Amino acid sequence: MEATVTPPESGLLNILMIGDIVGEPGRKAVFRHLDRLRDEYRLDLVIGNGENAAGGFGITHEVARELYRMGLDVITTGNHAWDKPEALDLFREEKRLLRPANYPEGTPGSGSGLFTTASGHKVGVVQVMGRVFMHALDCPFRAATREVNRMRRETPVVIVDVHAEASSEKMAMGWHLDGIASSVSGSHTHVQTADARLLPGGTGYLTDVGMTGPMDGVIGMRKDAVLARFLSGMPKRLAVASGPAVFSGAVFSIEPASGRCQRVERVYLPDV
Repeated sequence: MEATVTPPESGLLNILMIGDIVGEPGRKAVFRHLDRLRDEYRLDLVIGNGENAAGGFGITHEVARELYRMGLDVITTGNHAWDKPEALDLFREEKRLLRPANYPEGTPGSGSGLFTTASGHKVGVVQVMGRVFMHALDCPFRAATREVNRMRRETPVVIVDVHAEASSEKMAMGWHLDGIASSVSGSHTHVQTADARLLPGGTGYLTDVGMTGPMDGVIGMRKDAVLARFLSGMPKRLAVASGPAVFSGAVFSIEPASGRCQRVERVYLPDV
C-alpha cells in the first residue's frame, strides 16, 4: 500500500513529522522510505520522534548520527529521553535533539529550537509532554505557549510535537495553540489517528502521527512479552518486535510568510 501523494503547491514549506521510530526496524523503515518521500513531497524539513530509536528505549549518540545521515533534521523525544546512560551528555551537546520543554529549569538540553531550511526559511520546533497518565511535569500548556511565542519572535512557522498519552490532552493543546502554532501533532501512543484537519485559526492538527516500527507486535514490542504482562500482572522485560514494519507520519504544508498551515496529509506505508 502506497501513500497517495498530492503534488505540493509551490511556495509552501513542506514539513514531515515522522511517528515514533522504534528500534532497528523503525530505522530501516526510515531508510527505505525517506529519500523517496523527500522527492515526492519536496520536503523542506524532516522531524522524527526518536525516543524509542535505540533498542526500543531511549537514544544514543550512534543512533542519532544514523538518523541524521538518513535525512532527519530534528529529533524529538519524550518520556524515554533519559533511558540510556549517555543521554545527559547527548542532550547537552546536540542542538538538533529536543526533549520536552516542560521539564524543570536546569534539565539538560532544550525543548525548542530554531532551524533553517535549505531555502533559507527559519522554522521553530517545540516539544512538550502531557501529564495525563504520564510523569508529573510542569504545565505543558503554559510551556508550549512560552516556547511558541519565543520562536515566533524569529519566524511565523512553528511546529509543535505533543508527546502525550491522552488524545483529549493533545486535542486540547491543538485548540490552545490554534492560530499561534503552524502545526500541532501528537506522538507517544504509536497508533496513527485519522483526524488530520486544519483548525480555524490556521493550525494544522493531527492527534497522533503514529509509529515507524514493527507491525506484528504491540506498539512495536514483542507481543508475547506484552501479553504475559497483561495476563499475569507481573513485570516482563520488553523487546522490539521483528517482522514487517510500517512508516507513519504526516506532512504539513505551511505558508512561510504567515505561518498558516494550508494542508495536512497523513503518510502510512506498511511493508507488504
